[in-house]
Amino acid sequence: MPTVLLTDAYPKQKTQRDQWIVAHRARVDQTARHQLDPFRPYEWLVEEEAAHNGEVVPVTTIFLTNRECPWRCLMCDLWRNTLTETVPVGAIPAQIDFALQRLPPARQIKLYNSGSFFDQRAIPTQDYPAIAQRLRAFERIIVECHPLLVNDACLRFRDLLNSKLEVAMGLETVHPEVWPRLNKGMTLDQFARAAAHLRDNDIALRVFILVKPPFMEEAEALYWAQRSLDFAFDCGATVAALIPTRAGNGAVDVLAERGEFSPPRLETLEAAATYGLDLKRGRVLADLWDLERFSSCAACFPARQARLHTMNLQQTVLPPVGCAVCGAS
Repeated sequence: MPTVLLTDAYPKQKTQRDQWIVAHRARVDQTARHQLDPFRPYEWLVEEEAAHNGEVVPVTTIFLTNRECPWRCLMCDLWRNTLTETVPVGAIPAQIDFALQRLPPARQIKLYNSGSFFDQRAIPTQDYPAIAQRLRAFERIIVECHPLLVNDACLRFRDLLNSKLEVAMGLETVHPEVWPRLNKGMTLDQFARAAAHLRDNDIALRVFILVKPPFMEEAEALYWAQRSLDFAFDCGATVAALIPTRAGNGAVDVLAERGEFSPPRLETLEAAATYGLDLKRGRVLADLWDLERFSSCAACFPARQARLHTMNLQQTVLPPVGCAVCGAS
């Protein structure tokens, strides 16, 4: 197998792309793999989110420690908080216990694990009953999964729960040229089939959409975010989360140096959120983490961040923020 040099152009074949992406991990200092305890989650928190019935409810999020995802998506940096081996049976229930003992009560829970919940190398299936037992106090259970792993394991886990199951899947974009270059290892048809499997089995669907992924110009970023929202809701999504694409994983930083990536403008995220909410086909959530890096104006940024936060909770479009400094209106 040929060695992928750091100076190589982005490869066309998946095997070579996998190598290229992994090879660039060490390029950025902060991409070193963190040392984690398999019996402790790497993060846990409670935040508010708009529920399906219009209420604003507290949601527990536990970021589980487990084996690295087998896919090598171009923009992903989640592998930093993963292990190189499958966790022992009993470790995931212990992680959930550890977090819940340290958090206030909440009505919904997200079990996010830097990969796929239904990847047996990440979450041992023997732990499903113990996990389900710990989730009985929550009215909705939200997990992440790659579309190719949406199978009967979802149904087995669903049947152990006494509440609604929701599966989050990364769509990213429906741009016909950008989509395959993200190296997700699937087609849009496969995504749609996975979504149909969830819908047919009364499992809710949450979709992640990247705003301006690599290889996309700012001028077309809003259009493709809109088309991706349309596709997600056509697939039956009840929630669409808009995530502005960030550098910082090594591979994307190289593309940025070559002029093949730049982060989206805050205006693009705002416009995409407005479009999605105006559709009224499901909840639309703008990801606000580290949002300041996408703003070009310190004067109006706090008000614009607060506007998006309120739109997330109220699921309504608010008047845009004006700014005498940058001319925003």
